[in-house]
Amino acid sequence: MKFTRELKQGKLDKIINVLKDDIDYDYNELVIDCLSGTTKSEYGLETTENISCHGYDRFARELIEQNPNGLVLDCGAGQKSEYYENVVNLEITNYDSTDVIALGEQLPFKDSVFDGIMSLNVLEHVKDPFLCAQEISRVLKKNGKLYCVAPFLCPYHDYPDHYYNMTHSGLLTLFDKYLKVEKQEVIASGLPIFSLTWILNSWAAGLDEETKSSFLGMRVQDLLGDPVSYLEMPFVKNLSREKNFELAATTAIWATKDS
Repeated sequence: MKFTRELKQGKLDKIINVLKDDIDYDYNELVIDCLSGTTKSEYGLETTENISCHGYDRFARELIEQNPNGLVLDCGAGQKSEYYENVVNLEITNYDSTDVIALGEQLPFKDSVFDGIMSLNVLEHVKDPFLCAQEISRVLKKNGKLYCVAPFLCPYHDYPDHYYNMTHSGLLTLFDKYLKVEKQEVIASGLPIFSLTWILNSWAAGLDEETKSSFLGMRVQDLLGDPVSYLEMPFVKNLSREKNFELAATTAIWATKDS
């Protein structure tokens, strides 16, 4: 649907009715802002030109189309090229298509108000995915449907930060105490080939030209040995600290308690 100011204004008027009675917010003709300055500071949110933009797959479209007269929450919507009258676009930053600015861990809505909810590759970017899952479940109506996608094997990426990847068991654990999980699948955009090509392309991009050329000339079977045997090779040694964090198999932390 083509975006218009009139369409957005009509949707925002509906959204006002499902906000918590005690929530503080700023409301103008283009967005409902529920993020206080204190919350922004606590969660490290700053003004950014970072653009997260992705379309809807067939599963998301089905959820939208099944609720033409209801409300579907896109929790972490990013910038949307398609604007739906029945989809509430929630984000932590104000894109043109954003309807509500808020945190997934502190949803500003009343209990049981959404017919459907989408969380599409967002939970890795929230500081508390357990609380976010609880909030999503709280605002979903009885018999409402959730469609959630979260990454497992993918590199570090995106704004405001990247905190957690999760196995299918981890994703199940987030929601199974609140919702009846009907099935879990690896959809086309989550097949292992996406992890493999992402990692290889990012690795190659982090090398100097000579090392990159040598790396790209290696065969798959050349990379199937004991990892320790590669530690002194240029394609391993020449990766920057930033690339090592982006593509790491594990990371470590050391800490001291001051008092």
